[in-house]
Amino acid sequence: MTTASYPVERLDRDRAAILLVDHQVGLILGVEDPEREVLRRNVLALTKVAKAYGLPVVITTSADNGPNGILLPEITAELPDAPVVHRPGEIDAFDNADFAAAVKATGRDQMIVAGISTDVCVSFAAQSAVAAGYQVHAVLDASGTWNPLATQAAASRMERAGVTLNNTVAVAAELQRDWREKGGQELAELMAGHAIPFYGSLIPYVTPSA
Repeated sequence: MTTASYPVERLDRDRAAILLVDHQVGLILGVEDPEREVLRRNVLALTKVAKAYGLPVVITTSADNGPNGILLPEITAELPDAPVVHRPGEIDAFDNADFAAAVKATGRDQMIVAGISTDVCVSFAAQSAVAAGYQVHAVLDASGTWNPLATQAAASRMERAGVTLNNTVAVAAELQRDWREKGGQELAELMAGHAIPFYGSLIPYVTPSA
C-alpha cells in the first residue's frame, strides 16, 4: 500500500506502530552508515516517541545467543514490556509467524520500521509489510548498515516497493502535528537530547531565568 499521499495518509498516533528489527550489540559494531552514535541516539529517540505517544512496539532479534548479540540495553530499559520475538533463523522478520502475528495483533495499519541492517533486515521487512497491506515508513537514520552504497541500494529498492523513506525527527513531527498538542514538550526534549542535540543549546536562550 503506497504512503505517498501526504497529507491524506500522514502518520497518525492512533494508527501507527513501531517495529524494531535486530538492534543488537554485536551487529551495531559493524555499522558505518550512519555513524554508530547517531544511530544509537535515534533508536533511543524512537523508543521514547513510542512511550510519549502510546504507540505499540514490536521488537525482534536474530540469533541473539550468537555473535549478533543481545538487544541494545537502551531499548530494553525504555521498553521493558514490549514483545520481543527471537527469530532462530528467518532473515525477513515477516517470515517468522510469531513476528507477523505480533504485528497484526497491534491492530495498527501504519508501520514505522527501523533496524540493522538497512539493506537486509529493514528492507525485507518493510517490503513484506507493504505486501501485507500496511503503510510503511522506513526510518533510515535509526537503521544502519555497512556502507553508504548499501543504504542507497536499499533505499531505492524500498521506495520502488512503496515504502516511504523517512527519518526520526520527521516521523516524530508528523505524529505530533501541533506543538501545542499532548506530547509537544516531550518531542522538544527528544530533539534536544537525542535526535538533534544542537537544539538543546538553543533552549537556554529562550528559557526565562529563575
